[in-house]
Amino acid sequence: MPDTDKKWNVLIVGTGVAGLCCALHLPRDCKILMLTKSTVEESDSFLAQGGICMLRGQEDFAAYFEDTMRAGHYENNADAVRLMIESSPAMIEDLVECGVEFARDEKGNFRFTREGGHSRPRILFHDDITGKEITSKLLSCVKKLSNVTIWENVELVDVIAKDKECFGGVVRENGSGKLTDVYADFTLLATGGVGGLYENSTNFRHLTGDSLAIALENGVEVEHLNYVQIHPTTFYSEKHGRRFLISESVRGEGAVLLDAQGKRFCNELLPRDIVTGDILAQMKKDGTKHVWLDMRPVGEKTLKEHFPTICSRCLQEGYDVLKTPIPVVPAQHYFMGGIKVDADGKTNVKRLFAAGETACNGVHGKNRLASNSLLESLIWAKRAAAVMAAERENGISALPQISHEKYEDYAALKAKYAELIRAEAEREEYCD
Repeated sequence: MPDTDKKWNVLIVGTGVAGLCCALHLPRDCKILMLTKSTVEESDSFLAQGGICMLRGQEDFAAYFEDTMRAGHYENNADAVRLMIESSPAMIEDLVECGVEFARDEKGNFRFTREGGHSRPRILFHDDITGKEITSKLLSCVKKLSNVTIWENVELVDVIAKDKECFGGVVRENGSGKLTDVYADFTLLATGGVGGLYENSTNFRHLTGDSLAIALENGVEVEHLNYVQIHPTTFYSEKHGRRFLISESVRGEGAVLLDAQGKRFCNELLPRDIVTGDILAQMKKDGTKHVWLDMRPVGEKTLKEHFPTICSRCLQEGYDVLKTPIPVVPAQHYFMGGIKVDADGKTNVKRLFAAGETACNGVHGKNRLASNSLLESLIWAKRAAAVMAAERENGISALPQISHEKYEDYAALKAKYAELIRAEAEREEYCD
């Protein structure tokens, strides 16, 4: 992290798809600073396997809308759901223009797959590494921009806020512990989810929901911090660390769940929370630590073409998916709550925006429909960028000075932030 007292036009905290998309849609004469707590390749956006949804035509709108609402237990913001669905074709066009390659048939048309909760195939994919394909191509485009500076291994420890207005943030270089004030006309929080707070999660361990705690400390509205999604199928392992996700697309293509006796016990294409409940109930009944996922019904050709990464990883773990089922167990996967934002990613604090898993715009309700997350993140980031561009003439002038004393004990600060998040989640769970 170089020495700087420069004021930026936009501070973007996070280099996943939300942060990258926002940067790409800002004017080229905007001075943009992007921060990432680790390296640019270590965001959960890179880990997304299944794909990204797209409306396949107006005849699909009602079904797509209903699938999303039903998965979210009808707690979704219906206007936000409509906005996301209607915006999906244009967003896919943006991605293709950025070089993203989705699977196509022999005629060059998009191939679509299906996942749990969807009434029809409407998910675009790139093998079983769709997140990596999208994020890497967006990152490549951002790196070509002369107006964007990226600081790796630098994290936000607080926003600089006064009288419900944001002026940037206090950042910390993880190697040296050096603290720096970064001033910006607009700040976007796109720091991902909360998986690092859980023992078993598909998330990177450094994603600990810091932005949520910072929001709570500064009067930024949050909601539904108790809405955490468990993914039904991650590879069961006794090893400590991030859990390897077995994409829902595998079940969408025909894989089945088996109990300890090798018998199928549920409908694998129901929404994630229902399938998770079925698996946990079966584990309790069988007295086991996992159930089995049989991928052989998918067929050798589709497994090798659509799911090469999953096949390879399972083989490394000693399981040939063409010959035998694999052990799977539910694990924390996604966060539906977050910093409360409107249709443009605005928070209740002036000049402060949020997008991606960090934010809560109401699209997902109480349970996310598979493959809506990348789409939602991209759309709200693009909309936030449009607002920043339109309002950029009214930049900040006064630069409040703050003390760094309360950030110097890093371990204590992180423990405090984790407790703030847990306490608010528990309050919402039992008091609202």
